Amino acid sequence: MGLFDKLRGELIDIIEWLDDSNDTLVYRFDRFQNEIKNGAKLTVREGQVAVLINEGQLADVFQPGMHELKTENLPILSTLKGWKYGFNSPFKTEVYFVSTRNITAQKWGTKNPITLNDQRFGMLEIRSFGTYVLRVKDAALFIKEIVGTDGHFTTEEIDEQLKSLIVTRFTDAAAEADIPIEAFARNLNELSEYVHTAIGPEFAQYGLELTKFLVENVSMPDEVKKEIFELSRLNAIDLNKLAQLKAAKAMEKAAENNSGTAGAGMGMGMGFAMANQMGQAFTSSQSTQNQQQSAATPPPIPSVVQFFVAINGQQSGPFDIATMKQMALQNQLTKETLVWKEGMASWTAADQVIELSSIFGSVPPPIPGQ
Repeated sequence: MGLFDKLRGELIDIIEWLDDSNDTLVYRFDRFQNEIKNGAKLTVREGQVAVLINEGQLADVFQPGMHELKTENLPILSTLKGWKYGFNSPFKTEVYFVSTRNITAQKWGTKNPITLNDQRFGMLEIRSFGTYVLRVKDAALFIKEIVGTDGHFTTEEIDEQLKSLIVTRFTDAAAEADIPIEAFARNLNELSEYVHTAIGPEFAQYGLELTKFLVENVSMPDEVKKEIFELSRLNAIDLNKLAQLKAAKAMEKAAENNSGTAGAGMGMGMGFAMANQMGQAFTSSQSTQNQQQSAATPPPIPSVVQFFVAINGQQSGPFDIATMKQMALQNQLTKETLVWKEGMASWTAADQVIELSSIFGSVPPPIPGQ
């Protein structure tokens, strides 16, 4: 036996662990076949706990401080060893140091897209990533459930398992949170807290504590993002003006069509249908404001008579006689439709207005049998 081997065989009287790493969770004190001296000093620093294991069984757990290993402070080990009246001889046992400090900057992310069902956009796929912070809260449970006999256990060895757990629970939490897809970006804090609450108990089963969980980003398909941007811009503009503009463009395009008057009527009808559909999105307050603005608008040139038309309970127009004739051809204007122009005391059925009486005379009756 060499001199070095002989020195290694001396009794151990100081047990400690100086952690100079950023990812070690558990370190087994290397004894080199040595025995621990009765009364040896065990130094446990802040951010650590020491766990003694005897022949595979968990024994005593020591919190930060300086401890003298003797019968009085080794109650569990004394019972396992059968030391009823104290002991003076050296003993063998395994000492595991467990880091209890926060392990920061742990990353997680979705390897594959998550499928969600959004109320507005239907089925779509999202991706997400972020960071989390963990620590060992119950050292004995962590060694029993995760570490086993590993003498140098790092976060890398449990990283994939925790990521899989996080992504699985994040998928469930994101669906149950019932957040509109366009609202994910402004609700990252709320989503982080929601997922944190859902995942926390899972970590606790392994003796771990999830001290912080952050969702940094939720991404969506480009086509959905583009549609969301368009809808946001649409909500910020004057829908009444936009409806009139689209109707005017549709009529202008139809007038250029080679099909002549029929094509113009069809194009104008489509434009009016679009305007009518968008007009239904107006609120009652906007309708009142439009009426007030229309009442204050200077009258048109005397030779051009324009009417407002009540369609589906909404005010539309103003339209000139030619436009209203085409509307009648498209069955969008009937004799019973209420109309109004400046100077009239109230809304009146179209067939009761002199200027419009000729319109209905020129509209062909329904085909017999239909």
